[in-house]
Amino acid sequence: MQQWNLFIAFFRVGMLGYGGGPSSIPLVHKEVVEKYKWLTDDDFGDVLALGNSLPGPIATKMAGYIGYRVSGILGMLNAVMATILPTIVIMIVLITSLNSFRNQPWVNGMTNAVIPVVGVMLAKLTYDFFKKAKVNMGWTATIILGVSSLALIEWAGIHPGLIIFALLLYALLRPKKKKDVTLHRQEQSS
Repeated sequence: MQQWNLFIAFFRVGMLGYGGGPSSIPLVHKEVVEKYKWLTDDDFGDVLALGNSLPGPIATKMAGYIGYRVSGILGMLNAVMATILPTIVIMIVLITSLNSFRNQPWVNGMTNAVIPVVGVMLAKLTYDFFKKAKVNMGWTATIILGVSSLALIEWAGIHPGLIIFALLLYALLRPKKKKDVTLHRQEQSS
């Protein structure tokens, strides 16, 4: 049953993730965090951050990792296949069909109508991440980090993977506060 759930979850992502990787991220979140509860919001954020820093399509990277985490090697292969299978079929069937109609207004309208929907899905996911960051870091640090990241990515032209890597490195190497050390000791003793 677990393999079937993995296949269905990522098949839906592959079928509905119109517009590429960014449009599939909220769909993956819906399936793996909200519906099947394979990951927590924190885990999903970590997987997303690491996946974005690696080369290749985000949907297949996330499917591979989550499939492996849920059900080992077979789960990984199953989730990746479920993610790419719809794309392969749609590419072969629809592209050959739509190619003859590509200059028709209804085809352009179909494509243009999807863009705002994807934008809303990404905005909701961003809002959810900001709420989570506010709880962990507070509004001030969240806003400063968000604006700094935007400036570095958009205006300085720094690759997002480098920013994510730098932040991960900082989180690993930063000196622990007394509160963090006390919390860690409490977790170990329980």
